[in-house]
Amino acid sequence: MTDSIKRPQTLVLTVATEADIEELVTLVNSAYRGEESCQGWTTEARFLSGQRIDREAMGDLIGTPDQAVLLIRDLVGIKACVHLKRLTPQLVYLGMLSVRPTAQGEQLGRLLLLQCEEYARDHFGIERIEMTVIDIRHELIAWYERRGYQQTGEHRPFPYGNERFGVPLRDDLRFLVMAKTL
Repeated sequence: MTDSIKRPQTLVLTVATEADIEELVTLVNSAYRGEESCQGWTTEARFLSGQRIDREAMGDLIGTPDQAVLLIRDLVGIKACVHLKRLTPQLVYLGMLSVRPTAQGEQLGRLLLLQCEEYARDHFGIERIEMTVIDIRHELIAWYERRGYQQTGEHRPFPYGNERFGVPLRDDLRFLVMAKTL
């Protein structure tokens, strides 16, 4: 099944620059953590507190070769973003897919996912995309599966003790690896 969606003319897809760092940090943290994140369905606030990303880490993502942070902007500001990082000549890691909580349900995540897959093919020349999802996020895993991503069966540990990624509220967190061949 081919997933497609038409991009409204008021939205602009672009690659993030250093000028976008503050707004991106606010967007990502609001999409995943804290009270504002609870307005959307992608919140992690029930099992993680603290930040999702800080200014320094976002700057590293934007300023490093073989990586890109793509964003969707409207007349008001950034509405969604995603991070891509080339791991090998054939593999890109997709992470930090974030949609402003008040804009969730507008199909921006779906649009951005399609756009980042196209970007990965065109700019990185890759054949496969990989991501990690906290394995208790069943609704999110199902959402990615409807977009063609498959569970690989591989799990990776959660970075307990590193508050740069948040403060776990439970001790059973781990990442599920999902992948899609383009």
